[in-house]
Amino acid sequence: MPALPPPQTPLYNHPLPALEQWLVELGARQAAPHSCHWQLEHAGWTASIQLEVEELSVRWLGTAGEVQRQFPYGFSRADVEAAILAGP
Repeated sequence: MPALPPPQTPLYNHPLPALEQWLVELGARQAAPHSCHWQLEHAGWTASIQLEVEELSVRWLGTAGEVQRQFPYGFSRADVEAAILAGP
């Protein structure tokens, strides 16, 4: 597995295998091999993560309903991770 860049590195400086490794380390599961869709289950909510062309899209489903946000690849991995794990 490739080593992840430092957490403050923008997502656009991560090669795809590193982004996939990061999602696995968060506990996400890839929807299918070579898919850009990922699922993350957390206590009280689930998140659907999609690696899109211009941004990373996250849709949380929880008891309060559905919330969707987009994170440009210029954001740091640490900031996006904190936002994802904060939940809806």
